[in-house]
Amino acid sequence: MTDLRMPTIHTAGLAAAEAAINGALRLSPHSVEALKELAGQVLALECTRPALTVYLSSEKDGSLRLQGVHDGPVATRVVGQLEDFAELARAEDPAAALINGGVQLQGSSATLIDMQRVFGAVDIDWEAPLVDGLGDIAGHQLAGMLRGAFDWSQQASGNLRRQVGEFAVEEARLSPPRLALEGFYDDVQQLSERGERLEQRVALLRQRLQRLQDS
Repeated sequence: MTDLRMPTIHTAGLAAAEAAINGALRLSPHSVEALKELAGQVLALECTRPALTVYLSSEKDGSLRLQGVHDGPVATRVVGQLEDFAELARAEDPAAALINGGVQLQGSSATLIDMQRVFGAVDIDWEAPLVDGLGDIAGHQLAGMLRGAFDWSQQASGNLRRQVGEFAVEEARLSPPRLALEGFYDDVQQLSERGERLEQRVALLRQRLQRLQDS
């Protein structure tokens, strides 16, 4: 998947927006501690139209890092058009909108849910620092993506975890576990062997009946 390589000026803009957002996060010590637990987890928000990608990662000190380029592993990738992110932000049930809407969730949902809980507990103005750092157009677009990804209620976050769990269970039922398959194959094999033995017994009975009729 091709990532958008942001110009250097945008990299500097992301750094300015990152500093403003971390300033807001520091007002909530609980959020900082929660981000420390997510250290090393990378979340990618990828807008396909207009093309824009940003990577969010938590550092060991509980700060948030924004990047336009990331070459390492990504725990969760959220992909969609800008209008899909906007629809997600407006949805009465964001959990259902995320699962059934135009936004695609790739990888583990845990990182997205955990980060949402952190940002959902803090009143962050995404728009102002992003517009100041990236300009009106890019800042507004990225703010819309972030609002769509994170501006949910705590109830919606829990609902998403439940729905994703139920979806995974239903999907798992479509692929029986290895032990269940082996047991099924054993039963089929035993049934086949019993059928062969029954056919042999029937053939012997027919031979005996034929001999009785001939005698």
